[in-house]
Amino acid sequence: MGIFEPYRAIGYITAGVPFSVQRLGTETFVTVSIGKAWQIYDFSFGLKGCVFSGPQLPKKIRALASFKNYTFAAYGTQIGVFKRVQQVATWSKHHEKISSLCLLGDHILSSDIKGNIYMWSFKGDGLKLEPVSHIKLENKFVPTCIVHPDTYLNKVIIGSREGPLQLWNISSKQKLYEFKGWNSPVTCCVASPALDIIAVGCADGTIHLHNLRFDEERMSFSHSIRGAVTSLSFRTDGEPLLASGGSSGVISIWNLEKNRLQSVIREAHDASIVSLHFFMNEPVLLSSATDNSIKMWIFDNTDGEARLLRFRSGHSAPPLCIRFYGNGRHILSAGQDRAFRLFSVARDQQSRELSQRHVTKRAKRIRAKEEDIKLKPVIAFDCAEIRERDWCNVVTCHMDTLQAYVWRLQNFVLGEHILTPSSIHKTPIKACAISACGNFAIIGTEGGWIERFNLQSGISRGNYIDKSEESLTAHDGEVAGIACDATNTLLISAGYHGDVKVWDFKTREVKSRWDVGRSIIKIVFHRANGLLATVADDMIIRLYDVVGQRMVRKFEGHTDRITDACFSEDGKWLLSSSMDGTLRIWDVILARQIDAMQMDVSVTALSLSPAMDLLATTHVDQNGVFLWVNQAMFSGSTNLNNYASGGDVRNVKIPQVSSKEANDGELNDKELMNQQEIKTEPIFALLDHQIPNLVTLSLLPRSQWQSLTNIDIIKTRNKPVEPPKKPEKAPFFLPSIPSVTGEITFKTTTDASTEGSDGKSSDLNIGTKKIDLSSQFVKLLQKLAEEKNFSEFTSYLKGLSPPSLDMELRMLQILEEDDDPEVLEKKPEFASISLLLDYFIHEISVRNNFEFIQALVKLFLKIHGETVRRHSELQEKVKKLLEVQSSVWQRIDKMFQSTRCMVTFLSNSQF
Repeated sequence: MGIFEPYRAIGYITAGVPFSVQRLGTETFVTVSIGKAWQIYDFSFGLKGCVFSGPQLPKKIRALASFKNYTFAAYGTQIGVFKRVQQVATWSKHHEKISSLCLLGDHILSSDIKGNIYMWSFKGDGLKLEPVSHIKLENKFVPTCIVHPDTYLNKVIIGSREGPLQLWNISSKQKLYEFKGWNSPVTCCVASPALDIIAVGCADGTIHLHNLRFDEERMSFSHSIRGAVTSLSFRTDGEPLLASGGSSGVISIWNLEKNRLQSVIREAHDASIVSLHFFMNEPVLLSSATDNSIKMWIFDNTDGEARLLRFRSGHSAPPLCIRFYGNGRHILSAGQDRAFRLFSVARDQQSRELSQRHVTKRAKRIRAKEEDIKLKPVIAFDCAEIRERDWCNVVTCHMDTLQAYVWRLQNFVLGEHILTPSSIHKTPIKACAISACGNFAIIGTEGGWIERFNLQSGISRGNYIDKSEESLTAHDGEVAGIACDATNTLLISAGYHGDVKVWDFKTREVKSRWDVGRSIIKIVFHRANGLLATVADDMIIRLYDVVGQRMVRKFEGHTDRITDACFSEDGKWLLSSSMDGTLRIWDVILARQIDAMQMDVSVTALSLSPAMDLLATTHVDQNGVFLWVNQAMFSGSTNLNNYASGGDVRNVKIPQVSSKEANDGELNDKELMNQQEIKTEPIFALLDHQIPNLVTLSLLPRSQWQSLTNIDIIKTRNKPVEPPKKPEKAPFFLPSIPSVTGEITFKTTTDASTEGSDGKSSDLNIGTKKIDLSSQFVKLLQKLAEEKNFSEFTSYLKGLSPPSLDMELRMLQILEEDDDPEVLEKKPEFASISLLLDYFIHEISVRNNFEFIQALVKLFLKIHGETVRRHSELQEKVKKLLEVQSSVWQRIDKMFQSTRCMVTFLSNSQF
């Protein structure tokens, strides 16, 4: 355990695996793969977002299938079966990697790269752990896709890498026919709405519509762009259209009546198309690609062309720069895919890409690619939240670009001004910063030029020139970093050759300078404490006091190039990452390393939230943004030595999309099925220990325990207007046994045979034997009171409805009061009330299920308050209950008072 522990990854939408679509009633759900996990999106009325996220699997998902609540994910040589998000079985029969899954009624077909096809059953008698049947294809026939044509009972078409297609009967395990193919590997295959017709896509870019019954080709098409056909889909709302996707990211729409190309969606995706699917009886096409995006296209134009309706996307290339924004609620991210994005930490639906002003329209007008029109990848940016509502508040520097660009985050769009330096020698911009007031942006170029611009107007407000430099620039060489102080008094700049200069912000004159002695790669400035951290090429981080102009700290430990660094909001921590795979946390006050993490994938950028609760990182060859949770914010201990590694380096794994880990294959399938049966029962987790001065809630719905306190009002409201009608006569052959709980229990044959001639039970005729009419409530209370363990009784109460619980308490009422204590104590109701008070004392003292017990106590006193008032023995227990209740409330109230004082102190303090 360390200071930062893996939390989750954001920004992953889909991977290079075909999605699975199913319709449940009026709702449409799409299951997609995101590497080692899967997600389900709701497309009922557009793209609502992710509704389910599956657990993390041991290997990457290779194929997906879904049916109602079941999801089937093939990874490696195994198939995981999930009911909602719970893994209920693992099918392990393949010895080679699984290539595809096909849903066939209540069976699943799985094929591997060696030609083995297994059929699995998941309905009827339940999940079967062994395959129903097995088919071994020929050695020279490697399956690539499987499709089940409509009306072909128990028959499937199997496409091969060699080119031919085969028709198999799965039930009889016989090959019925073989189609010669088109001398090209089959990449995809789909059944058409017309009977006996299928569409086959080949690796040479051709599409063939083939009649299975007569083994003849009806028509064929060919992609004009080189590349294989990767996906096909027929439109089902009456229009004779076929959509095809290729490896170039282009979607082609073919008119089957006119036998020609109707329209082309150019640059629909930035990478190879993975899946296409027309929604049932709707002019809407769903597409996904390996560029980490999924899009909806609607055909509602008069010319028949499609337009983009909705989409969800993430970075298609690894991000380069990240920073928290909006008090830690959002993350700004710029990647190698030339996109500038805003990710929401709380809700993925709020994540979006910032617009670069009509890129698609401009690309169509000048007949160019969107990628060529987009801005080049961002290498550095800065933001200021103080002026978000007034004007542009973000400035970005781009790779090999002579200008800097501004962005307006209020509208999520590129700003209207372009900041162009006025230097004679035009060189790319390498560094940028925004002043603390949010009015000015300062940029530095590769040639050593530093210039200040007004963000509202985009006009230059002067440049910073060091007269001692022969080139009449700010630095003799590239500007490695720029920073402004909190009062717009000083400007700090660093040159690549190791010179750091402090400028007067208004007069633009040099006030002081010093030489680091090594080439500077990056600088980080903390405005609150005035400390400047310089990252040099010798893998050493040096901290300087800008006002005192001296080095105050020196941190060594990285063994490779340092990629990024950042201060914590309070300035006590400095975080740094390196290409050696480590992320280290340095204590600025103690001047030592307090924690270090070794990862398999090196960190390229990092950012710590203002509240210091989350750490965001990006990694080499990873398209997502990874979040880490700060244990110092949520653990009960304030001593970092309890969980920090100190000078040692601990090995950790980067966060996953899903925080839940799936079964790793060590448990067998029978154990998994047994676990599923156990988990279907209501389970209430009990803490092994109680956190000091805190209480534990019951996790019940609010309506369940609030109804107990208002049960009288609910009864009055639900009182029937008319008297109840006499029920119809029950069948004479279904005799029942009376019960206290009201449950109908029918007599068995043996019970009926024991009845006497007068119709009464023989047990009632025996005076020495009495029938026990106690309810399950009383029996369980008496049993667990002797064992001093009320957990099972609490679970039983939480499973009762409010009316049932009210009835159980009212059945304990003492209807005939007796002044004789000895007679009173012999009554079973009196003993049950006494045990209930003991139960309340125990539960309140341990502070478990707090709100539920409070509601239960209120209902108990409302019903039995008069009985408790009349008897001294019960009064003593009630006094003890009051003492326990008061002591618990005092501890909680004391904790709340200290918390309020701390919040007030922090809000009034100025840092």
